[in-house]
Amino acid sequence: MRNQATKSSGRVESGFLWPSTARAMKPKPLRGFAAMSQAMRQAISSMGGKAAHALGLAHEFDREEAAAAGRKGGRTTSQNRAHMAAIGSKGGKSRGASIRWRLVSSSIEPKIG
Repeated sequence: MRNQATKSSGRVESGFLWPSTARAMKPKPLRGFAAMSQAMRQAISSMGGKAAHALGLAHEFDREEAAAAGRKGGRTTSQNRAHMAAIGSKGGKSRGASIRWRLVSSSIEPKIG
């Protein structure tokens, strides 16, 4: 059986190396886009978009194409009856809670009947 060394020691005891806490907690340096300022990332992205348009590789949806894509996604989603029931129920509960909150906060008695 291996000896249980303190986990922060980073030493080998009985053939088992515990990771050093100092090494595990050290933040990794930022690389690539994460190391750049937002202005630099935006400039590079802009150049890439312009190059894609110039080469004819970029695609822009027109109104009809976007509508067709939305209908396709809606048909696919609405085929899942359990999912539709769940989101409908969630929306109904949210609306009811919102109405009750407004009634309580404005101290108006609800009209019944």
